[in-house]
Amino acid sequence: MGALCSVIRFENLQELKRLCHWGPIIALGVIAICSTMAMIDAVMWYWPLDTTGGSVNFIMLINWTVMILYNYFNAMFIGPGYVPLGWKPEKSQDCMYVQYCKVCQSYKAPRSHHCRKCNRCVMKMDHHCPWINNCCGYQNHASFTLFLLLAPLGCIHASFIFVMTMYTQLYNRISFGWSSVKIDMSAAKRDPLPIIPFGLSAFAASLFALGLALGTTIAVGMLFIIQIKVILRNKTSIESWIEDKAKDRIQYYKTGEIFIFPYDMGSKWKNFKQVFTWSGIPEGDGLEWPIREGCHQYTLTIEQLKQKADKRVRSVRYRAVEDYSGACCPVTKGVKTFFTTPCTEEPRIALCKGDLILATRGLKHWMYGDKFLDSTTDAGMRVRGWFPRKCVEKCLYDSEMDQPLDGEKKNR
Repeated sequence: MGALCSVIRFENLQELKRLCHWGPIIALGVIAICSTMAMIDAVMWYWPLDTTGGSVNFIMLINWTVMILYNYFNAMFIGPGYVPLGWKPEKSQDCMYVQYCKVCQSYKAPRSHHCRKCNRCVMKMDHHCPWINNCCGYQNHASFTLFLLLAPLGCIHASFIFVMTMYTQLYNRISFGWSSVKIDMSAAKRDPLPIIPFGLSAFAASLFALGLALGTTIAVGMLFIIQIKVILRNKTSIESWIEDKAKDRIQYYKTGEIFIFPYDMGSKWKNFKQVFTWSGIPEGDGLEWPIREGCHQYTLTIEQLKQKADKRVRSVRYRAVEDYSGACCPVTKGVKTFFTTPCTEEPRIALCKGDLILATRGLKHWMYGDKFLDSTTDAGMRVRGWFPRKCVEKCLYDSEMDQPLDGEKKNR
């Protein structure tokens, strides 16, 4: 019993460590600044104890803050749900339709993907979000999307309060002369005296909070639109990308196939209910999913296997001609390489002269691929990540050297 309590305590501590990351620190800082300033300004603009409107306004502010934090911490601490270690399909013959994860030592269930940050296979993975320092997936997709909806709505309300407070507080302090405008920021002449003095520092703080609120409204609002679009199609961001790649593959090879996404229920309302339920628990168990007619549980995983095989065919072998330390923004590799570093949390891989790399995609000044840790065999261990294009050159003996990278093909 004591050992069990120790394990639970350790897991709780591990979850609390998620807060010690730049994403949650910034996100919670923005929430704290906007909420605190909005409540202070609401007291100055619309005193909540005198009128019903003021009371409703103040209660709504508190309500926004509570609901935003509730869904934020739900998304962070409940997590997306992970594929059980050692999982495999019930029927042994179905193992040929799914990929095997060497890290988790189990097969990847349909719609699951391995996250390098969480180091687990995530059920119905959408993406790894740095702002919650966790993945968005099966169990927390609804909470995460509600957070994306409530944060802009709360910020719009706060922005209105900031604007009205600055306007009402400055209205009687501005005097116009023939050739000048004067603003008296002292609160001593006001009648009645304000509960909280509105001086220069309060004005600057309100203006700063207004900028944060407007920026959050635009940025988070755009993320909400992206999320609700994929939810209404019963997809994830990764699955939308897989579907686009399926169309590219079929068009590239002219196979005549027709790829049908298996999890679209044919109705936006039915798709919506797959994520949002009254109980708060999403439909299904995260391993098996309802599918549309003409498809089966492994329609998507079979397409993933085809794309993986296609990627191996189109990949290009390179050899490192310069050392690279693995820095995010290398100073010694040129100005263009420094300023065009990929804006992603995907890792960079250090290179030593002579290393072999199998590149799978590329940008103008950067490439992404697998570095062979054992150069004597292709089946050995690999490290995957980004590296500067100028540090490598194409192997002339590679039989696939004339195949363009995905990124290069699209840029032509």
